Amino acid sequence: MRPLSLSMSAFGPFASTQTLDFTALGTNPLFLINGPTGAGKTTLLDGICFALYGKTTGNEREGSQMRCDMADDSLLTEVTFSFLLGSNSYRIRRVPEQDRVKKSGDGSTVQKPEAQLFKIDADGNESLLVASKVSEATAEIEALTGLDVEQFRQVMVLPQGKFRELLMADSKARELIFSQLFQTHIYRRIEDTLKNKAADISGLVKDQRSRRDGILQSAGLASDDELSSELAKLTPELALAQSAKEQALQQQQLVIKASDAAQHLLAEFAQFDTLTQTAAALEAQQESIAAQTHKLNLAKQAQRLAPMVEVFLAREQEAKAANLAFSHAQTALTQAKQAFDDAELKAQDLPVLEASLLELEQAKQQLNALGPQLRELDRLNKTLEQEQAQLVRAKAQLQNSKNELTAVIQKRRELELALPPLQANSDTRLSLQQAHQQQQQLLSTYQQWQQVAARVSSTQAKLANAKAHGQQLNAQHQQAQFAHKALLMTWHQGQAAILARQLQQDEPCPVCGSQTHPQPAQSQEPLPSDEALQLAQNAETTAQEVLSKARAEYRGLQTQLETLQQQAQELAAQLGTAVDMSLDEHTHTLSQYAFALRQAEQAHQDLQQLQQEIVLLHAQETHLQQKLEQGQTQDSALQSKVDLLQGQLAHMQQSVPPALSTLEALTAAITQNQQQINQIKQQIAEVRALQQQTGQTFVAAKAALNGAENTAEAALAQQTRAQQQLNQQLVAAGFTDQLALFAAMLDEDKLHALASEIEAYQQRSALTKAQCEQLALKLKDKVPPDSIKLAAELESAQQALHSAEQAWQLLHTRSVLLTQTQTQLSIADTKAKALEDEYAVIGTLADVANGKTGNKISLQRFVLSVLLDDVLLEASHRLHLMSKGRYRLLRKEDRAKGNKASGLELEVEDAYTSKVRPVATLSGGESFMAALSMALGLSDVVQAYAGGIKLDTLFIDEGFGSLDQDSLELAIRTLMDLQSSGRMIGVISHVSEMKEQINTRIDINKTSHGSEMTIVLP
Repeated sequence: MRPLSLSMSAFGPFASTQTLDFTALGTNPLFLINGPTGAGKTTLLDGICFALYGKTTGNEREGSQMRCDMADDSLLTEVTFSFLLGSNSYRIRRVPEQDRVKKSGDGSTVQKPEAQLFKIDADGNESLLVASKVSEATAEIEALTGLDVEQFRQVMVLPQGKFRELLMADSKARELIFSQLFQTHIYRRIEDTLKNKAADISGLVKDQRSRRDGILQSAGLASDDELSSELAKLTPELALAQSAKEQALQQQQLVIKASDAAQHLLAEFAQFDTLTQTAAALEAQQESIAAQTHKLNLAKQAQRLAPMVEVFLAREQEAKAANLAFSHAQTALTQAKQAFDDAELKAQDLPVLEASLLELEQAKQQLNALGPQLRELDRLNKTLEQEQAQLVRAKAQLQNSKNELTAVIQKRRELELALPPLQANSDTRLSLQQAHQQQQQLLSTYQQWQQVAARVSSTQAKLANAKAHGQQLNAQHQQAQFAHKALLMTWHQGQAAILARQLQQDEPCPVCGSQTHPQPAQSQEPLPSDEALQLAQNAETTAQEVLSKARAEYRGLQTQLETLQQQAQELAAQLGTAVDMSLDEHTHTLSQYAFALRQAEQAHQDLQQLQQEIVLLHAQETHLQQKLEQGQTQDSALQSKVDLLQGQLAHMQQSVPPALSTLEALTAAITQNQQQINQIKQQIAEVRALQQQTGQTFVAAKAALNGAENTAEAALAQQTRAQQQLNQQLVAAGFTDQLALFAAMLDEDKLHALASEIEAYQQRSALTKAQCEQLALKLKDKVPPDSIKLAAELESAQQALHSAEQAWQLLHTRSVLLTQTQTQLSIADTKAKALEDEYAVIGTLADVANGKTGNKISLQRFVLSVLLDDVLLEASHRLHLMSKGRYRLLRKEDRAKGNKASGLELEVEDAYTSKVRPVATLSGGESFMAALSMALGLSDVVQAYAGGIKLDTLFIDEGFGSLDQDSLELAIRTLMDLQSSGRMIGVISHVSEMKEQINTRIDINKTSHGSEMTIVLP
């Protein structure tokens, strides 16, 4: 990872927006982050860490606590960081949770945390990876870098004081620190798991011992010896009882065997009688079976002729259908001829209807001609009434105007006397007004900037909504397009099915020309109508138009947003160059100007108001005089106009018929005339339409009759050919006629059932005959046994066996209980032994893993000691150089005294004295060199254990002030060696010697209105 730029707004001590361009520092630079205490040197690293992971480097403050108290309320706290990974660049922006000013209205609201991550390829094309969700941005950063926040702090940002603490810590404290750095908590979990497992096994051993005592108690025994004694006494008694039971069982089996033999012989006699009866019944069925055999043979013959019968029946059915269609066509032709003749008869009345229509049209013209005269007569009546009323009002207004003119002249003379005193007070406002305009202009610019900023936010929200709406419309368009295509496909399939239904056997297909049609097309769905197809097409077109309109609106919003953002930047630049003092000072000065200006304005307004009233009175006086003259003229003109209108009205009333003297009567007459015209037109149209329709139907019926006649003749010829072929095959198969063939035909199930029935009869007859012969030979010279005597002997043997079994069962139950008890005790002893053996292993592992044996080193501490050896190997190499070959770091391997944890203590080997001593004996400068060496070594080791991730940048926040001049130069030389290997090295320090050694700097200056950053290059 290589930083490209960092921008922080209202973050930490930075009240405004500060941007740092790392590329300006050069390639693989070694640079100093310099500034006084509290200026914000460490905040620069906090900003990088917060932008990537949402946490600071020290993890002491949350992002919501990083807002600058000196920042303007309108400035949002946010951090934007750009960095390079491979050939791609990335930019991430984070905003912590904070209170911000509402975009509209007063008060504040809570800004929720958010993050955006962009990927920028080698060509400069940007793609959004994360839109706003904070957790998704963190997970994406961890996937890109291969590091979580803890590993990032270890290998890229070395926080202040962290490794000095690690250098001086004892084994227990260093174990806690290293377990966090190397994430070795899994080994601690192994230790705890083994410890818990050993405790569980110990508890199970105790449970097995308690269970053993319970087994003895449940059997009514006090000890293992009592169990052995009772078993020894019970064994011979059980043997005698077993012998008696076996003898009784043998006697019972002999009786059962004799009884079974007798029962078997009785069963054979009964079976012989049954078989004899069955053989006689089967003999009686021979004639029926012979008839069924003949029927089966005829059915097989008929089955071979079934395909030809099906062809004949199909041709017969086709001929019947064709004859029926021909009959229907004849009937339809007769009906069409009759309808056509009726229509021709009605058409003879058309001349009479057309003459009536002509007369009504002429009457309509005469009625319409009276309309303008009546409307003009009505208009003259209304005009005469209005003019007469206006004449009365004009005379009244003429008198009022004379009275108003007298009052206005009197008021004007009074106001002219009060004008001179107010003239002097209005001149003082000019100078105050100029100053007020300057202040007002500045505030107006600020208000414009606020309005534009609000419109930017509103337009961004509209743009997001437009984008979501556009996606929805796009889905609707695709859905409408799919529905139209699916409906069109169904229509095409339906047309193919319609064509397939018209195909005839041995006739060519109009599409492929084949005379065989093995698989005609079929449609499983109803054929859509033309209206449905048109509606689907209209829906697709409408969706496309709406989508295009939405896209145009989206592009318009984008253009509007760019324009507003440009206006906001221009207004912000005007405010930045025009404001020289704080807003509060401007407001106070503006208030003073406004107070003085209001006093002068009041005097000026009074003067202007008085002058305006005098001017208005002059104008009103002139207006009234003109109005008085116009009123006199208008009065004469109105009187003349009234006389003229009365003469015109009398003349027009003489030319209108009395029955149509009103518009209502004329309108009613016109409506009645129009209804008669419409009725006659409708009759004429219906007669002509009927004439045309019946003529077309008659022609179509003739054509249909010819087609039906041809079809019927062709179907009859095919039926005749099929009849001849079938008759030939009937004779060859031995059938007298078709009725005999149809009577012999059986379906497949009946045919199979009949054959199976015949075959079963034959098999049963043969089997019954053979069984009768065998039993007759076997029972020769034998008589049936006495079953009553055998039953009594069997009951006596069973009672003897039951008594012997009861005696044996009592002894056997006790013996089994004692034997089971002995087995359970053996199993319990075996389990206890296995648990004790397992505890010997697990318990030993638990003691070793938890550091309770030997050198008192736990498993986690052993793993950390191996990792520490790797770290010390890298650290000693750098410390050897910085100390001019004097020091080397070692891990103390001697066991600590008492129960104190050991295995992770550090020692230092002094080449000058050839002795090994504790690291606490090092001086301050030596301790810093050792801590720095250890930090760099730890960074290399963690990077190696992180899967070979290559990190091109390292920030060090340590106190270089404790080093002397030589040690400082050696430390800087070490950092330069890291730089030469391709790393960017940033050092945080306010030591003056560092400025002399490192020419490239980032200076952070602390001011009363927040810190600021500047880059200093050599």
